[in-house]
Amino acid sequence: MFSRGRIELKSTEQLHHMAAAGAILNEALDATLAAAVPGTTTAQLNDVFAELITARGARPNFLNYHGFPGYICTSVNEEVVHGIPGERVLQEGDVLKVDGGCIVEGWHSDSARTAILGSAQEGTADPEDERLSQITAGAMWRGIAAFAEARSTGEIGEAIEDYVAAQPGKQLGILEDYVGHGIGSQMHMAPDVFNYSTGMKGARIKPGMALAIEPMLTRGGIETRVLGDDWTVVTTDRSHASQWEHSVARHAEGIWVLTAADGGASELVPLGVTPVPIPAD
Repeated sequence: MFSRGRIELKSTEQLHHMAAAGAILNEALDATLAAAVPGTTTAQLNDVFAELITARGARPNFLNYHGFPGYICTSVNEEVVHGIPGERVLQEGDVLKVDGGCIVEGWHSDSARTAILGSAQEGTADPEDERLSQITAGAMWRGIAAFAEARSTGEIGEAIEDYVAAQPGKQLGILEDYVGHGIGSQMHMAPDVFNYSTGMKGARIKPGMALAIEPMLTRGGIETRVLGDDWTVVTTDRSHASQWEHSVARHAEGIWVLTAADGGASELVPLGVTPVPIPAD
């Protein structure tokens, strides 16, 4: 849950490898979510993801990580994170979280998305689930935007919490036991990236730092438990949850979202942040 150790600062060449891993991951998540329709099993989604990253020459970083048996995590409804792909058949209205990663030249990518199988407008999904996903995604982008100018990682959590708290309607819960993290030569590294204000500054941000920013929100309480498979995290009150995540680099000239096709421009420019591509070697 919480990382320890030295903060790794990447060279330009290393960030380019991470961007390559991020591009493959973005494509793999696109394909996986396109296949996520009612009647599909989560194991079939795992196969789609595995085939694509293998075809692109990347290696998985989730498979066998501390014994995890899948290429991706597939978490549905009250399952928050770390769901194991299997024979579960997706149903109309499900809230599906797909979290995945891959490795290129020894450098990691990590990203997650929430998909609602249906539409509130068509009466096949709960509008509160759509709101949950939209606010979680918005919180992630506010955290990424904060990373662009922040002096320390604590400002990221403050930006996420402030955005969530400002939303009209029923207040959503922000998970505290599971947080974002550094990423690079390993998938999970220092520093921890909290999704809420801790009252502490956190790690100082420097060029070459790469973070996985990943808020996890629920429609109810923030208490969780782990199922008997020793992986799947669920809300104790069975409220639905959402997870959104991107890997982001801060380099000498700005930030670049490594796992977004446009570096995050479509979401960040309206927030006053213009992503800057990683400079040439």
